[in-house]
Amino acid sequence: MMHPTTAHEIEIATDDAVSRLLSPGGERLPDPTLDPFVADVGADLLREMYRDMHIVRRIDTEGVALQRQGQLGLWAPCLGQEAAQVGTARALERADFVFPSYREHGVAYVRGAPPVEFVRMWRAEENSSYDPRDLRMAPPQIIIGAQTLHAVGYAMGIQHDALTGRAADEIAVTYFGDGASSQGDVNEAMVFAASFGAPVVFVCQNNHYAISEPVAVQTTHPIAGRAVGFGIPSLRVDGNDALACLAALRWARAHARAGRGPAFIEAVTYRMGPHTTADDPTRYRDAAEVEAWRRRDPIARLEAHLRMLGAFDDAFAADVVAEADRFAAEMRSAAIGYASREPITVLDEVYAEPHSGLARQRAHFSAYLDGFADEEAPR
Repeated sequence: MMHPTTAHEIEIATDDAVSRLLSPGGERLPDPTLDPFVADVGADLLREMYRDMHIVRRIDTEGVALQRQGQLGLWAPCLGQEAAQVGTARALERADFVFPSYREHGVAYVRGAPPVEFVRMWRAEENSSYDPRDLRMAPPQIIIGAQTLHAVGYAMGIQHDALTGRAADEIAVTYFGDGASSQGDVNEAMVFAASFGAPVVFVCQNNHYAISEPVAVQTTHPIAGRAVGFGIPSLRVDGNDALACLAALRWARAHARAGRGPAFIEAVTYRMGPHTTADDPTRYRDAAEVEAWRRRDPIARLEAHLRMLGAFDDAFAADVVAEADRFAAEMRSAAIGYASREPITVLDEVYAEPHSGLARQRAHFSAYLDGFADEEAPR
């Protein structure tokens, strides 16, 4: 059992030394730190979380298929990380603002992203992301770790608003992976967050691989312990346990909203698929490792728990599958039917006034595009 660490203590642990509320077989486990934060959680919410996770997996499957069929330029799978994303996202309030990386499809779904928003960016279309104001979620960040700085800056803005009498019941929360935890941006973000007591929650999804580098190459200690070095309390939870992830984010949010500064969560999970669809994970990990983690499947774990509660039956399962298929069908339709702008328009509205340098670029790009024009076949 692992309790929140402070600046004066750190527990060095293996992957199994995590806080959890559901065993891999679905049994409910006690945890004095997490239990108070899920005392109100019943079968209804657990069923909704299961529904979310199943749909997110279906979104992920469809995204990979669309990329393989040439409809998307790239896709970053989140297969295996559904509990870490849905569990934490379900703990957020609507006013909270999220700063994700490029893999948080589950968070975007919980925040209300419609099907088209899961394909527009990966097609590189105009305005290729959702409206951040609608979802209270920044556009996906491709630069590794940069979103943590944005989150801390936003959280410091929340503090400023409080000083000017415009306080709101909100926090900032940022998601990143174990690889990003070694980036300078993430560490600088934690320095500022701790120094100024910013109401921000750092969520590290430790999926064991920074592209091809295993987490053991980055650290021999739990990543949650890094936060302690900055004076930030942390929790290390089973990232394949949706209930534990819900409780952990509720704990972190309560800490931040109470004016006690930032909090850090390490959700220990596993990336079952490739880093992106441009990656071949068989080159750097073996099948036995993947199979071992497959037996810890987060969706199967929550299903097992619901069956123990008598809250899962064939009718519910069929309804969830049908809803997931409908969402995926709308995703596919949005991708295939998307009316892309002409490539040359990428140079429109770059400057308010005509610009000679831009005119030369336009002429060069136009000539390049003309090289792809179909020539009339000889007769």
